[in-house]
This record gives sequence, structure tokens and C-alpha cells, in this order.
Amino acid sequence: MNYPSYYSISAADLEKDSKIPMILFENSGEVYFEYALEMLEEVVKNNAEGKKTVFICPCGPVEQYPIFARLVNERNVSLKNTWIINMDEYLTDDEEWIEESSPFSFHGFMNRFLYEKIKPELVMPKEQRVFPDPHCPEKIGQLIEKLGGVDMVMGGIAVNGHIAFNEPISNMSTEEFASLPTRVVELSAETRIKDAILSRGGAIDTMPKKAITVGMKEMMAAKKLRLSMVNNMQRAVIRRATHGEVTSECPITFVQNHPDAVLFVSKNVTELPF
Repeated sequence: MNYPSYYSISAADLEKDSKIPMILFENSGEVYFEYALEMLEEVVKNNAEGKKTVFICPCGPVEQYPIFARLVNERNVSLKNTWIINMDEYLTDDEEWIEESSPFSFHGFMNRFLYEKIKPELVMPKEQRVFPDPHCPEKIGQLIEKLGGVDMVMGGIAVNGHIAFNEPISNMSTEEFASLPTRVVELSAETRIKDAILSRGGAIDTMPKKAITVGMKEMMAAKKLRLSMVNNMQRAVIRRATHGEVTSECPITFVQNHPDAVLFVSKNVTELPF
């Protein structure tokens, strides 16, 4: 069987001619600390200049949040002028946010592992902790415009190349895909299977089928993109992302067109996929 040539790119050559800049780290812990530090430094810089800070943030990866909270508390950094827009959330079959008590709830996770860990006098008001609304998805674009744009998008990359829950669409042009706004989506089989294996012991039938996601349009318009890859299952997609062609069949490839995008990569991910 013939495979794409990028799957044969060695770890030593992966950075050579990469279409997305990358920074290599020894392990995932260093990646998460770098994430947290970049967030903190962005807030500190904007606070000093009297500016708002606007992030689009994931619930995967998540290990950076306790580090960020600790740094905020230790260095007494105010988040009162910071907005965090979560890039997605699971929905019920009726297209409502799942209950915050659910183990799948990103609302619940952000409260427990970020907001509740920050000193009350430093944490941002609740109205600045934003999730896309399935009943009014256009509010995200409106809010971003009102705030003057997004400073930084952070996120992980799925094995099928999705960013947030912007799933691959094989029959859509790159122009159409790049302009997709915040919207309700059906989750792909690959996404549900992967998440079931990681979090539900393979119980695919218990996984949500729908989600609300911030669109490619909003994310690609951000000033900075910082995306992480720390898992061995990403050894194939990192090669397609950095050496393949831009295609709606692999959303991460669109990052090649962003003027300030960086991949934070732990070295284990650079090894050959097979």
C-alpha cells in the first residue's frame, strides 16, 4: 500500500521545511508549563498597557490550567480585564448544554480546575467566562468584535486533525471551510471513539453525539495560535499538519496560513508513526 510521503519524515527532519513553526519540549509537563506561562505573560503585558486580554481556550489539553492558576495567585496577577471564551462544549441530543454535573461538562471542568483555584480578588467576573450558546451561536462573533479581537487561541489537535470540534469535511472547499462560524455540529465517529477509549473504557454509546464549537473563522482571525501535541497518537497528524497540503479533510492544516502560529510539541510525538 502506498502511504503519503510525510509519514516517512524522521524525527530529526520534522522541523525542516515545516509549514508551521514548532518548539520541541522534552515532555508534556514542559508543554503545559509553557502554555500557562504564555497565558500569564499575555495578561501581564496587556494589563500593563491598560488593554483587555481575550483568549479562546480548550478543554483538551487541560493540564495547563492548575499551573496558570498557581502562577496567577503567586504573582498576584489580576484577571479582571481578561475574557476566556471556551472553544466548545458537549450538547444533549436536544442541543442543550449538557448538565454541569456531567463528567463531560466543560463548564464544570473549567470551574473546578481553573476558576475556583484562583483567588477571588484576582479571578475575572463570571460574565467574562464565556461558552458558545447553541441557541445563539452568533454571539461569539459579536462578542469578539466588541472586545476588539482575540489575542490568543490555545488548543490541542485530534488524530483526525480537528481543532475545537471543527470536524473534517471532505466535500467542502478550503474557502468555505475557513469561513465556518460558531455552530452546532455532529461529532464524527473518530472523535467519539477516541474520546470513549480515553475516558469511558470504550463505551462509545455513552458519548455525546453533538457539540457547539467556535468556528474556524473566529479562531483563524486571532492574533496568535498556540497548539499542543503531546500524545503518541498524534505522530501521524503532526506530519500531515506540518508537511501536507491545506485541506478541509484535515482542519489543522489551515494553521499553515496563520501569520503567528506555533506548535508546542513533546519529543515523543516526533517519532515515526509506524
